[in-house]
Amino acid sequence: MKFLVTIGLALLLLTLESVLVQQLGLAITRIDVTVVLVAFLAVRANTLEGAISSFSVGYLLDLMSGQPTGLFTFLAVFTFLVGKLAVSLVEVRGRAAFVLFAMGADLGHGVLANFFTWLTTKDGSVTAALLPGLLPQVALTGLAAVFLYPLLRRFEASQDRSSSTGLLR
Repeated sequence: MKFLVTIGLALLLLTLESVLVQQLGLAITRIDVTVVLVAFLAVRANTLEGAISSFSVGYLLDLMSGQPTGLFTFLAVFTFLVGKLAVSLVEVRGRAAFVLFAMGADLGHGVLANFFTWLTTKDGSVTAALLPGLLPQVALTGLAAVFLYPLLRRFEASQDRSSSTGLLR
């Protein structure tokens, strides 16, 4: 059930992101809500469930972004695995720590997305146009993480409550 909730939430957030980016007129940057989801999965989910959910979230971003197919799918799973490693080394508790963690994940995700886009294009000018928007993207993702963290915690708590009810209640 957590998988379906994650996919539904990713679809909702990607739709809201695309509307907000268009309405705010953000031409060179975006709000990367998918990285916030992947970062939360790295902090809270087990490895198999998080990897499958990250793959699905990345695939949804691939479908909605128009970038080369497989780029964001790979980057979502890679970001999840690196985040899982980072969580084993650094304690991520509380909203402020999660926001910094999500911003760091978004910075790495954005740099790798620009690098792989540069590798697959004949003209490097596409990447040069994307780099100035990276720092505002990280800041907007951090702002989104501030508001999404309580929502994600609430979804996690409701899932834990419903899965803890067993036959011997």
